[in-house]
Amino acid sequence: MKPTALARRTSARTVLAAGLVTSLALATGCTKSEDDSDTKPSASQQDNAGQVVASPGTASGPTCTLDAYGGKRLDLKSATVGFSQSEKEANPFRIAETASIKAEARAQGVKLLTANAQSQFSKQISDVQDLIAKGANLLVIAPLNSDGWEPVLRTAAARHIPIVTIDRKINATACKDYVSFIGSDFTEQGRRAADQMIAATGGKGEIAVLLGAAGNNVTTERTKGFEDRIREKAPGLKVVFRQTGDFAREKGQSVTENLIQSRPGITGIYAENDEMGLGAVNALKGAGKKPGDVKIVTIDGTRNAVQGIVDGWIYAVIESNPRFGPLAFQTLDTFTKGEKVGQDIVIKDSAYDRSNARPDLGKAY
Repeated sequence: MKPTALARRTSARTVLAAGLVTSLALATGCTKSEDDSDTKPSASQQDNAGQVVASPGTASGPTCTLDAYGGKRLDLKSATVGFSQSEKEANPFRIAETASIKAEARAQGVKLLTANAQSQFSKQISDVQDLIAKGANLLVIAPLNSDGWEPVLRTAAARHIPIVTIDRKINATACKDYVSFIGSDFTEQGRRAADQMIAATGGKGEIAVLLGAAGNNVTTERTKGFEDRIREKAPGLKVVFRQTGDFAREKGQSVTENLIQSRPGITGIYAENDEMGLGAVNALKGAGKKPGDVKIVTIDGTRNAVQGIVDGWIYAVIESNPRFGPLAFQTLDTFTKGEKVGQDIVIKDSAYDRSNARPDLGKAY
């Protein structure tokens, strides 16, 4: 499946209508770290703006309004938005995600407060409480875990602060505890990864799953989508190894090194994000394997992973678009004006394989 043809533009317009959810045309470049918030994008970053775009689409579903949630109408430009990032700025997904939020805040002229939990959930809870104490009256949260958000939700509810979560869900009630979730269909990502693995292996052999971090819906749904599709379409393809790599390259490498020792004849590896997949590539290289000896399918769409397809080490990458800035701020703007927004705003992701990896490498983040 080829990525959708892209219109080169620096921002995308998203229409959020009653009962309809429009997926994202996300447009920003990447910065190297969260501390670069005052640095203007370079020419190359501007050239890449908008190059990984979710094609417009709609889906019906429950909506939320300001009256139903509680609170008063608010002009976004006079608001203070707090953004809580969950993980260290080492993963390209997180770098692009944070850059997108900051770039859109600058474009909208909105005051933005930021915090990074450094992959510590207790810190993320205190971070968000601190953002509220500093005056944030709107919140965008990239949750580390799905559970454990009750302290934040109580504080936000007492002050009628709208919350939008991005890329991971929290286990709470939409339009009561939070307004909307914006992100990918992770179960469908798993299904699409399974389809690629079936194509790569011919539907036969033994495969391993490098699981993401425990405690969030992304890992659960990507695993379910993948394994359900394998059972349905390729009964001759057996999952014989599952171990968490915590969405980290180093852990993905060490887990794969153990895998090679215990299952030297492994046919394929499904890594639930690119970083673990790239760690698996390092392990295979260290074991003397050649490109293509073990079929690897990953999810994210980072430039290094797409280059891995070009180099023959990775078979396919299912995109998970991290550029949430435009849609997150559009959702907040629409909601605070008193209009309806979707409780679940699902974006549409593209994919990379041998047919498009080389020409579309510049679209990866």
